[in-house]
Amino acid sequence: MKKDKLHIHWYPGHIAKAEKKLKEQLSLVDAVIEVVDARLPISSSYDNIAGLLGEKPRLILLNKADLTNYDELNVFVKLIEDKTGFPVLKTDAKSSKDLNLVVKKAAELAEPKIQALIQKGLLRRPARVMVVGMPNVGKSSIINKLTKSSKAKTGAKAGVTRQQQWVRINPQLDLLDTPGIIPMKQENQIRARKLAFVNSVSENAYSNEVIARELLLTLENKYAKQLKEFYGIENISLEDIASARNWLIKGAKADIARTSAYVLKDFREGRIGKFILDEV
Repeated sequence: MKKDKLHIHWYPGHIAKAEKKLKEQLSLVDAVIEVVDARLPISSSYDNIAGLLGEKPRLILLNKADLTNYDELNVFVKLIEDKTGFPVLKTDAKSSKDLNLVVKKAAELAEPKIQALIQKGLLRRPARVMVVGMPNVGKSSIINKLTKSSKAKTGAKAGVTRQQQWVRINPQLDLLDTPGIIPMKQENQIRARKLAFVNSVSENAYSNEVIARELLLTLENKYAKQLKEFYGIENISLEDIASARNWLIKGAKADIARTSAYVLKDFREGRIGKFILDEV
């Protein structure tokens, strides 16, 4: 049987268009909230984020932190803060306990811009922010969490298209509710593979079996014990997992399609364990 070649492609032809739209939206805001997947604190951030945002202040949220080991994640928090000079917060889109801190930090980042406007004789207004990030890192969940109790939209402002609406989060903060979606070229296939692990790549771009096998290899290097204990196996492979779960098809052969789907789901939902796949 011919083996699938592992090469992931996505967003063909849309890179320039998406970046242009993002830059247009950036002119409307004082600060940006960048959401990344805490399991990929480096790989799920866009390579050219600094180039795209320019001097715009940025709050970085390591979302889905509940799916990681916090001690390990704290190392990345310091690393990213030292590298970017911007604040980094751990968040969990399922919980609202960190909501006030996110709003407070975003408003603090926008304050220099607000003060500059006041110095020009303008009245104080709420800070204006937007949320950006790779697909499926939790942008929508963060936006929904921020706007959950903010039903009233403030309406279109000068220079804003009809589709772009502002939501008043509180008296200090307005959110542009059209999220800027950052695409990424797939030149780095190691990174593309990791993004597929956490479902940040369209499933049309890869084979479940190939990605599941790559995921097991990746986890085996660092988290072999958790894998063996969770699946009750000695040798880490799709075939052994299928046998242990009695997922068999005609001829007592391993049901690789079913096993691949479950392995990916088990990982993505944090059932196997709490992992970080990037290295410091």
